[in-house]
Amino acid sequence: MNPLPRSWPSLPLGPLGALYTGGVQLGAHALERLAPAERERMLRDCSTNVDNLDRGRWETLLSSALVVEEPMPLPYALLLVAVLGYAEYAYGAWWTAAVFLFGHASATLLVYGVLRRTADRETRRALDVGTSYGFNAVLGALTSALPRGAVRTTARAGLLALAARPVLRRERTFTDAGHLVALGLGLGVSFAVDYLSRPNHRKISHM
Repeated sequence: MNPLPRSWPSLPLGPLGALYTGGVQLGAHALERLAPAERERMLRDCSTNVDNLDRGRWETLLSSALVVEEPMPLPYALLLVAVLGYAEYAYGAWWTAAVFLFGHASATLLVYGVLRRTADRETRRALDVGTSYGFNAVLGALTSALPRGAVRTTARAGLLALAARPVLRRERTFTDAGHLVALGLGLGVSFAVDYLSRPNHRKISHM
């Protein structure tokens, strides 16, 4: 695995993002063909809600990242492919998968730690599946591939502001907080990459 990002001009994407996104999309379309009760049961079985985790169903920390409640909108799916694909190209498949799963599982557990003491019955049983926690973690980690200085700092601040805005709304949900936590974890990874790669960190060059 190459620990340093490659240069921008050629910018091919690794296949991981496309394979993962395509698999999740195909699974979502397959779920739509099931009877409503069966679809609901399968989604709840994969969900990292408080009830499942309280029962020790830790396998949902993985299964919840493999399904979505409905097919992802095309713009989001393409963005997911691009972010995961470039992360794989820049840092390698194992790095990308590790950051994705680390962000997804850790954000889920941190949110669970709060909800298990405060959530009402409906929230404890809520469907909690999808790709967004892992996506936010990889997106935050990828900021280490941007040019040092103002560009990297601005990108990190901008992403934090975008993720924090839903949390500040009155209608916020626990997933809004999860997105912010996952992004923060990814940014933590990016700071670690910055530190470990000094002083010869190879940044994305301008075209």
